[in-house]
Order: sequence, then C-alpha cells, then structure tokens
Amino acid sequence: MAGLAIPNPDIQASTDPGPSETVVRAAVLRVDATPEALALIQRLEARHGPLLFHQSGGCCDGSAPMCYPRGEFMTGDGDVLLGEIGGQPFYMGKAQFEYWKHTRLTIDVVPGRGGMFSLEGPEGLRFLTRSRLFTDEENAALNG
Repeated sequence: MAGLAIPNPDIQASTDPGPSETVVRAAVLRVDATPEALALIQRLEARHGPLLFHQSGGCCDGSAPMCYPRGEFMTGDGDVLLGEIGGQPFYMGKAQFEYWKHTRLTIDVVPGRGGMFSLEGPEGLRFLTRSRLFTDEENAALNG
C-alpha cells in the first residue's frame, strides 16, 4: 500500500493547501491506497488529468470515496484534507471526519459501479474505503 512518497510509510508530510481548508497535521498517515487502487488512479489521471478524492457524510454515494477531476469539486471550510493517494489529495467532509478520526483509511478498488459522478464508474470498478482503528501509539502521536 502507498500513501505519500516519503521514507517511512507511516509518516505523513504536511502541506498547506490554502487558507479555506482545514488540514489534519499529524505524524500518522491517515489515508493510503492498495496497489490496485493506485493503478486505477494512474489510469484515471492519464485520461482526466489531476484528480481529487472526496468522501462526504451522505448516504449511498456520499459515504463512498468519490473521484473527480481536480477543480470540478470545490472544497472549503467543511472539508478536511487527510493526505494524498497516488499523488492526489483526499478530503473528507468535516462532519464525517468526526466519526472516522480514530481510523486509518485504506482506499481499495472492487468490481462494481462507482458513484454516479465518480470517474471510475465507466471502468466497471468502484473505490471502497476500508479502515482499521489506530493503535495506542498512533493515537498518542495524533493527540500529542
């Protein structure tokens, strides 16, 4: 699995996305992706250019990670930048982040139809969020 390209896969570099976005700045990687998801991201980026991922707190499509051409989905104060997968930013709605903040997310890909507006739909695949609770050490790093 891969997250940001840095020496330790459990460490996340922080960047400043801009004044209108809330950013999680922590030493613990909050989001990563499986090799299958990274391969799909690479194909989608080749076809559509830079991408952006967003997972909101809505039902149905909203609770799945959605992939958009960067610039076609506006983020703001109600979104949290969790990190990057395949070099693409991954945001989560702030309200949903409150429920997921104790977990490490792994973005995977499985057969099926993606969300109605998500770019992977025509591929016959969909992105899926898998999660695990942070360890005590990871929680200490996040809350320290």
